[in-house]
Amino acid sequence: MDQGYRTPKRPNPQLVEKRGLVGFVPCPLCAVTDTKGRNMWDYLKLVIFGLIALLAAIATTYARDLAYLVHAVLVVAVAAAGFIITLRQMGYEKAPKTGYLDAPIKVGVALTAFWGVVGFLVGTYIAFMLAFPQLNFGWAEGILNFGRLRPLHTSAVIFAFGGTALITSSFYVVQRTTGARLWSDGLAWFVFWGYQIVILLAATGYLLGSTQGKEYAEPEWYTDLWLTIVWVGYLVLFLGTLMKRKEPHIYVANWFYLSFIITIAMLHVVNNLSIPVSIFGSKSVQVFAGVQDAMTQWWYGHNAVGFFLTAGFLGMMYYFIPKQAERPVFSYKLSIIHFWALIFLYIWAGPHHLHYTALPDWASTLGMVFSVILWMPSWGGMINGLMTLSGAWDKLRTDPIIRMMVISVGFYGMSTFEGPMMSIKAVNSLSHYTDWTIGHVHSGALGWNGMITFGMLYFLFPKLWNKTGLYSLKLVSWHFWLATIGIVLYAASMWVTGIMEGLMWREVDAQGFLVNSFADTVAAKFPMYLVRGFGGVLYLTGALIMAYNLWMTVRKAPLAEAATPAAAPAE
Repeated sequence: MDQGYRTPKRPNPQLVEKRGLVGFVPCPLCAVTDTKGRNMWDYLKLVIFGLIALLAAIATTYARDLAYLVHAVLVVAVAAAGFIITLRQMGYEKAPKTGYLDAPIKVGVALTAFWGVVGFLVGTYIAFMLAFPQLNFGWAEGILNFGRLRPLHTSAVIFAFGGTALITSSFYVVQRTTGARLWSDGLAWFVFWGYQIVILLAATGYLLGSTQGKEYAEPEWYTDLWLTIVWVGYLVLFLGTLMKRKEPHIYVANWFYLSFIITIAMLHVVNNLSIPVSIFGSKSVQVFAGVQDAMTQWWYGHNAVGFFLTAGFLGMMYYFIPKQAERPVFSYKLSIIHFWALIFLYIWAGPHHLHYTALPDWASTLGMVFSVILWMPSWGGMINGLMTLSGAWDKLRTDPIIRMMVISVGFYGMSTFEGPMMSIKAVNSLSHYTDWTIGHVHSGALGWNGMITFGMLYFLFPKLWNKTGLYSLKLVSWHFWLATIGIVLYAASMWVTGIMEGLMWREVDAQGFLVNSFADTVAAKFPMYLVRGFGGVLYLTGALIMAYNLWMTVRKAPLAEAATPAAAPAE
């Protein structure tokens, strides 16, 4: 069909079958036009992979810490695998490129579901760690204790689950809305697998103590450098596909995806400016310090929320809700207003995280004002998503996938109301650094980002594997209710806990002394921590049901009629 399956120069069915090349996934860097050029490029790749493996092997000898050593070994393994795959593919011609490039999307949706389950499992475990500190086992100290698992959970759900979902869905959406194949097959594979390497380096690094300690930006310097290379490739790939489009119009979902790609690149580069202590060690020193570092971090951190967790997923919303509802976007003009308002306002909102710190007061006030203004365009987007169901409201009763997408938009609206309200200084003084903030973050991450991603996966699996539909819609309903109840329990318990924390921390007696110790506050939170943990269990159970449903969709669901290999007009 497509995806560059290879056949021998001299057709030999026995040889093809023996070597297992039917349906063979091409290696990441193989976009060439002729046999001679391809062979030269293959030889160059062998040299590159060989050099990387050699240099990484040398680095293992001089490694100054365990994390660096493990990462060097990992790079050797990846480079060796690339070398072997390239060597196996030499001497075989690529079939003509036809249709859309869907092979990396197939791998991507499967990995999205996998990373989701991993991230939710770790999150549920560390939630119970806070209720029962005994779960910080002595034998696992320094590797699997709370301090090491917390950043692993954050990166697993945001960057592994969410990031893979965004890259994968953007590959699908940009092709379908432009009527054009991805600009480069090789670059698409490089971006996809390159990002998965970032995830592996980050995750293993956290467990071994390799972290910058900066919220959402915790990988060390060499992982940051590699991510920069991958992300530039992602930008080139996306722009190249838009430039070769067959449609004169660029659909608004692509605007959101493009703003997400460009802004995250800028944020990542500036916030991660650092100097390695040694080229053979993972530790680095930040270029910024003190107030400047805090401001830079939250300029990055809040815009990671604004552009990674909001703009990127709005690109998802503006494509998949209309497709699943089989209705046009309620107001295309409103979607454009939504886009421009968001990208202008979000970039100024970061300082609201630094109320009552050494930051100049005018700067935190600026952050507060822009955060409050953000409420309106955010709700405009929410209304736009919900009203897309005009004329198709009956689908809420019959289609659990639509139900999941709609509730995700509802959580988007709730989170984008709560966030601006929490940025107001008087409210912030009660809520910041408490579990109220944790509840807010998770109602957005689990409700908005998680639910729209689940809807995307349920939409794409039958499409990509050419099935008539999902294996079971009843299992989708089970997933919907388990996830929804789980989110409500999680968020509500954290709201209550957070308000209680804020009040207990500031309570003073007649002499002006604090009434409650830290231990008193921890003890008072125990019941709510149990409720949160149970909410996490429900959410994780829903994700496991989804994984089973998607697996059975690929294995058991009936095939649809054969798809046309050629690229269809833009959808």
